[in-house]
Amino acid sequence: MSSVVLVGAQWGDEGKGKITDYLAEKADLVVRYQGGNNAGHTVIVGDITYKLHLIPSGIISNDKLCIIGNGVVIDPVVLLEEIAYLQEKGISVDNLRISSSAHVIMPYHKRLDELQEERRSAKIGTTKRGIGPCYMDKISRCGIRMGDLICAEDFAEKLASNLVEKNELLEKVYDEKPYDFQKMYDEYTDYARQIEHLVVDSPALINKLAKQGQDVLFEGAQGTLLDIDHGTYPFVTSSNPTAGGVCPGAGVGPTTIDKVLGVTKAYLTRVGEGPFPTELFDETGEMLGSVGQEFGVTTGRARRCGWFDAVVMRYAVHINGMTDIALTKLDVLDGLETIKVCVGYELDGKVIEDFPTRLKEFARCKPLYEEWPGWQEKISTITSYDELPQNAKRYIERIEVLVGAKVSLIAVGPGRNQTIVRYPIFVS
Repeated sequence: MSSVVLVGAQWGDEGKGKITDYLAEKADLVVRYQGGNNAGHTVIVGDITYKLHLIPSGIISNDKLCIIGNGVVIDPVVLLEEIAYLQEKGISVDNLRISSSAHVIMPYHKRLDELQEERRSAKIGTTKRGIGPCYMDKISRCGIRMGDLICAEDFAEKLASNLVEKNELLEKVYDEKPYDFQKMYDEYTDYARQIEHLVVDSPALINKLAKQGQDVLFEGAQGTLLDIDHGTYPFVTSSNPTAGGVCPGAGVGPTTIDKVLGVTKAYLTRVGEGPFPTELFDETGEMLGSVGQEFGVTTGRARRCGWFDAVVMRYAVHINGMTDIALTKLDVLDGLETIKVCVGYELDGKVIEDFPTRLKEFARCKPLYEEWPGWQEKISTITSYDELPQNAKRYIERIEVLVGAKVSLIAVGPGRNQTIVRYPIFVS
């Protein structure tokens, strides 16, 4: 039995969906452990593209059990839309399970998310999906969980109590109309009837299957620098995408984890606001965005693009305890004559090599680059590491030295079969 945690090493959008789909073929169980539908994963199998937000990417492999863990916040509307979307594409969701302890995103969460963002003088760039307000209710101990939603009596009691507070907030602070209890109750009990057969005690199920020797893949959303504790606060998400989030988010102990695989692009991208030292505003930046198809799956927003940042990656390796790296979109760099790698920062006239955790310091950092020759040939059909151009291998091996972890998987295209395995992740 092996348990592997897959995390994003940057600000999300690193290609985790593709890597999860690839590894799901080797795993028995795929578990999503945090976040909500504020994230998106793209999976390409053959000529078909799947865009997912809540359901683990492993659902594409019909023989894998997929679990939405207790650390995820779930919008039933989005969940049911995604189920219908998959079914229309011929994908069964009979192998999907939902934690009874996962919290439910309600309409007032989404509305408050919008209103709070509108009032901020410094915008965070929230997706306005209600993720933050739902996690706030979770921490305030007034949240509605999936187990409550599927029990009509419990749901009615909690919804009535919450609407007293939420409606007062909407009316008196934001001058907005209140919600009607009966209308919301009827709508969401109907959703509950459609998904109650999927709701389980997920920690018990995960631990049982792991003890039986099944290989488990834990899938995170977003990325390390969006972690509520360790990211570029306040431009972060409301949960812990880092590897440490697996234990509370899935209900497993740290001794069950064998490997941590960090997913990073061969360059760097970011969606939304916040500092980005290696961001490019020239033709190279435009090329990376165009060739890399850098648009958010969930928001459709264009991603900001820049050179690979080894300082950020070293930080991600340390925070997550990464044992392995999956390097994605290496093929996007095919046409470049030279490639830059940020190896340190200049901060207020001093050279630093460690990631500054204070946002204002990070915003003042200027990147210090090494420049490496490109390979200027197509690599999308290459299937083994030895076949890669020498300059591509030099680039990969330099990254390993700079960040302190081995590059085990290399993606040279979006397809499932465009993945070079240098070191296997699941070992039989």
